[in-house]
Amino acid sequence: MDLIFSHSPSSYITLILLLFCKGLSGATFTMVNRCSYAVWPGILGNAKLDSTGFELTPGSSRSVQVPPTWSGRFWGRTGCTFDPTTGQGSCTTGDCGSNQIECNGLTAKPPATLAEFTTGSGTQDFYDVSLVDGYNLPMIVEPIGGSGTCLSTGCVTDLNQRCPAELRDQSGEGCKSACEAFGNPEYCCSGAYATPSTCKPSVYSEMFKSACPRSYSYAYDDATSTFTCTGADYTITFCPSVTR
Repeated sequence: MDLIFSHSPSSYITLILLLFCKGLSGATFTMVNRCSYAVWPGILGNAKLDSTGFELTPGSSRSVQVPPTWSGRFWGRTGCTFDPTTGQGSCTTGDCGSNQIECNGLTAKPPATLAEFTTGSGTQDFYDVSLVDGYNLPMIVEPIGGSGTCLSTGCVTDLNQRCPAELRDQSGEGCKSACEAFGNPEYCCSGAYATPSTCKPSVYSEMFKSACPRSYSYAYDDATSTFTCTGADYTITFCPSVTR
């Protein structure tokens, strides 16, 4: 301990500053693109980050840090075209409607695979990979470090290859949820079906669940789809084991 805590005032000040800075920092999220094509991650949260959207070429990665207490989501946009001069453009799937590479407080247009997080400063983080808004590309979330259960979750199956015709997005690059495709209360868990006792898994959400057992398949799929970890950083990988 004497080697760490020297008796000079400057050492105490340095230690206090280090502890203070660590207390102010939140989780680091590293997004990795293992797809054979470019992916443009989108980010939406309750506090603005340094970036809310950018391009990841195949094989590249980029990290962002969130505040100590943060709630938000990450997703991958595909088929994007942005003008090199004006920066304006759009994406085939996961588009956030900002007309820019930055999403600027807007969320993904379904269908889109979503990684959702609520992180706490020294308390449990809650996270899931959701198909409630449909699917557009494979994704896996892996906690790095941390304590607790800290399991990885996601969907590594290419659901676009097995998507029923009635759920297929017009672009052919996404698979809609039954709620998005049909709008019926029993699929959307709304109206008379707005409780866990009345809204049950549909044949479509069961198809999602069978292909991706740890993913959130419909509105009340909490028991097998929400995970916890304390003090972790996270890696979000697009196309972790499959490509198109």
